[in-house]
Amino acid sequence: MRCIPIAALLALCAFAALPAIVSAQAFPTKPIRIIVPFPPGAFNDTLGRTIAQKFSDGGIGQAVVDNRPGAGSTLGADLAAKSTPDGHTLLIVAVPFAVNATLYTKLPYNTERDFIPVIFAGSTPNLLVIHPSMPIRTVRELIAMAKAKPGQLNYASTGSGSSNHMSMELFKMMTQTDIVHIPFKGSAPALTDLMGGHVMMIFDNMPNVLPHVKGGKLRGLAVTSLQRSALAQEIPTVDESGVPGYEVSVWFGVVGPAGIPREILTRLNAEINKILQMNDVRERFQAGGVDPAGGGAEKFGEHLKAEIAKWGKVVKESGARID
Repeated sequence: MRCIPIAALLALCAFAALPAIVSAQAFPTKPIRIIVPFPPGAFNDTLGRTIAQKFSDGGIGQAVVDNRPGAGSTLGADLAAKSTPDGHTLLIVAVPFAVNATLYTKLPYNTERDFIPVIFAGSTPNLLVIHPSMPIRTVRELIAMAKAKPGQLNYASTGSGSSNHMSMELFKMMTQTDIVHIPFKGSAPALTDLMGGHVMMIFDNMPNVLPHVKGGKLRGLAVTSLQRSALAQEIPTVDESGVPGYEVSVWFGVVGPAGIPREILTRLNAEINKILQMNDVRERFQAGGVDPAGGGAEKFGEHLKAEIAKWGKVVKESGARID
């Protein structure tokens, strides 16, 4: 058997790697599509549009946002899962992405197998708010009322599997209360009905509800993080309000269809990390109560696995279902 000289072997390896290197250098070859599986208006959309704008304004290249709401965000996720894994299609994900893995008995994709994590973009607590006409001002008073009137109180969500839905299901589990779920198609209609007095309460993302609390249209009872929010230090946490151990972090991130070449994945991660460090982006996020994150793709992958396991347990133990 004739031995191949080391120099020749190295040359062969370099030649074999050439297509991947060339493809990474040439990327992108067309506009990058950022799928947002939610309606315009909420932070998921803001994140997608921020990345698209920065890509197009001198970052990685032209990018466009494609809003594909519906079916608890699974329509947009399915579209992304079935896209060519060349880095030209990305998907904005949040808590429902992890919840749906258990909430739906049958999905058109496999949450862990058909996607690859790109980056953890940011996080925010939810804020428990009620209509000001309700004669309660604390979480303890809400629990007492719910126990005195089982099945008579209701709460809004932005849809089954949303962070709003799961935040309340976890709350109900930990407080042994019965509060009826009223799902809406998005935060805007849910908040419209809440402020109109048609529903009683909601756990919603800080950016969505804090302005209404400060404007007196809603009453804030507690935040879902373990520490109080710097934007509303006067509002206690659920944990310190009589539900010890309660914690929900509403996170946002970016994934792509499984199979994106590592060189392209690394470049996408690096470019979005740069975006998340820009002063105007950080100010925009923090003004809305969202803490920019960042970091490696592997870190986000670990977070996704932990969230799938956490919410899978809540779905099974609470009996949560698709309404």
